[in-house]
Amino acid sequence: MMGTVPEAYYTFVMNHAPYVYVVPPNTPDPEWGKATFAAAFAIDFLCEAHNTKQFSDRKTAIYNKVANLTDWILTQQCTDPQRKAYGGFKSTENSTQYYSVDACRVIPSLLKAYQLIGDSDYLDAAILAAGTFLKTMQDKQTYGGFARAVDINDNWLLQLDVECLYGLLGLKMLAEKYDATNSSLYQTMMSKAAGFLREGFEGLWLYFDPVDGEWHRVGLNENEVYDDSFAYALVGLYEYEGWSLSCRKVYHFLNAIKVSVQYPAYNPAICWAGYIDVVKRFPACDYYDAVTSGILWKIRKHHDKPSLAYSMKIIDKHQEEFMFWGVRHADYSFVENKKAMATVCWLGRLFLNYEEPQTRFTQILRSQSETVTLYPLQEFAEKASYGVGIDIQALVSPAKIDEVLIEPGYIINDYITAYTFIPLRERDKIRRKGVDYEVLNVQAFDWKGETAYFKSNCRRLLA
Repeated sequence: MMGTVPEAYYTFVMNHAPYVYVVPPNTPDPEWGKATFAAAFAIDFLCEAHNTKQFSDRKTAIYNKVANLTDWILTQQCTDPQRKAYGGFKSTENSTQYYSVDACRVIPSLLKAYQLIGDSDYLDAAILAAGTFLKTMQDKQTYGGFARAVDINDNWLLQLDVECLYGLLGLKMLAEKYDATNSSLYQTMMSKAAGFLREGFEGLWLYFDPVDGEWHRVGLNENEVYDDSFAYALVGLYEYEGWSLSCRKVYHFLNAIKVSVQYPAYNPAICWAGYIDVVKRFPACDYYDAVTSGILWKIRKHHDKPSLAYSMKIIDKHQEEFMFWGVRHADYSFVENKKAMATVCWLGRLFLNYEEPQTRFTQILRSQSETVTLYPLQEFAEKASYGVGIDIQALVSPAKIDEVLIEPGYIINDYITAYTFIPLRERDKIRRKGVDYEVLNVQAFDWKGETAYFKSNCRRLLA
């Protein structure tokens, strides 16, 4: 059975799309205003919601909202064939710049709206955005990606962003279904984009600058990347070529980023940090970019079920907090008092498509496990502190004497071994039958290329 979307998420989208941010309780943020990407992600969510049992009595309202949003997107498209921006979309309603990444985001949404409503203007707008605007942005340079942006006066930003791999999604939809007569054009564009941007993607770079002929990141010594840029890039490349070596390499690297002394509460299985130091392999900020959990839902559903299950467990328990664009690792409080349309739409899709993972190990858990309470580590200064507890299932057995190093002041009975589907971290606390244990080490066990379960050695916490 598919998941259920929180009513607050649906209401937020229906009331406020295409505004980018909303200051609680209901004031649209005037600084950003409306944007095509906010409208596009709202369309994606609503088109899926339209086909579910949960919203069967609200199909007309959803249909009308999708039409309203799509009509508004068309007002943001450059329709002057004398401009280099012809076919592109304003980044925000008051902008004069037309970014490639916005076209990459909008094209799939226009096609979904066309499929739902049947208005040929939506299909024509998508074809214009892809076959004219993105083609112009690709042909502006010799490398194969898409130039970052052009303004209404034909001034260029020529950097080539890895995030534009997301554009493969819409180009593939056009090539295979919606504009198959021009399939060869889209296939060539996809091949050129993937062929060039793959180097930066696998190297964990954000963009290529033709001025110096180098790949770049951000932050001190260019060590950092934006998590959502790579999540979007992953989705696009995954739709284009499946669970390829490139996708596996980048996903597993970013999802294995560990806690640090500075950010001990971080857990990538929940969500990815807004900034990630890919050189030192640590989170580079104290908050999750909440949207990432939603962007990655399909990849995790098919290739990382433990992370999917744990992220859903946390987000479902903290639905209100995760409506904000950034939530702190330690307590899920917001970074800025702004709820984000993109975040709510992507997490709405996570809720819509979520199913409890069915694996051989989860079957064993359901029949033989016990409930323990996990307390995630928040800080480990002089004395460790922990977050709010959450119940999880575990198979628990006494530790074997040849598997643990018994420390002074402890006996073998102070140690247990816990087998879980949820990924624990070193120094997390679990409570079993009223006794607290500290996780000492965690070992993942794989089956057919996926993580099947985790084995954690734990030691009783002394008062």
